[in-house]
Amino acid sequence: MGFFMSKTLDQNLKKQQEFMLLNSRLQLERQILMQNQMRERQMAMQIAWSREFLKYYGVFFGLASLALTAGAVKRRRPVLFIPVIPLSFVLAYQLDMGYGTLLQRMKAEAEGIMESEHDRLDLPHGAPTFETIEKARRAQSTFFIEK
Repeated sequence: MGFFMSKTLDQNLKKQQEFMLLNSRLQLERQILMQNQMRERQMAMQIAWSREFLKYYGVFFGLASLALTAGAVKRRRPVLFIPVIPLSFVLAYQLDMGYGTLLQRMKAEAEGIMESEHDRLDLPHGAPTFETIEKARRAQSTFFIEK
């Protein structure tokens, strides 16, 4: 009778462990998916901001270019046309960010850094561990208790 009970308890324990493992795996997969969706939404917002900024900046650039060109021609001073050059670089950057391949090039560069220059990504004092987090939590909780 005792052997039968221990065998049943062992089976139940194994089933419970398998269930917990499956449950933690599902939870981790959900967290990864959620974080990826949040990253995608943030990137979409960044691109949308860039496109919206481009509309306003494009109007400013067009008006400034016309005014500076007209002033340079009217006064016969080509120096007045010089501000158009740096303004055109900003316009080109915003166009590349909103509609070009800037994000793909940045992604490729980041992948290259992760592969060949991984030591640049190390955190100061290494990655946080449970022990360091718990030590900081305890220190903070004693700080609040003392106040």
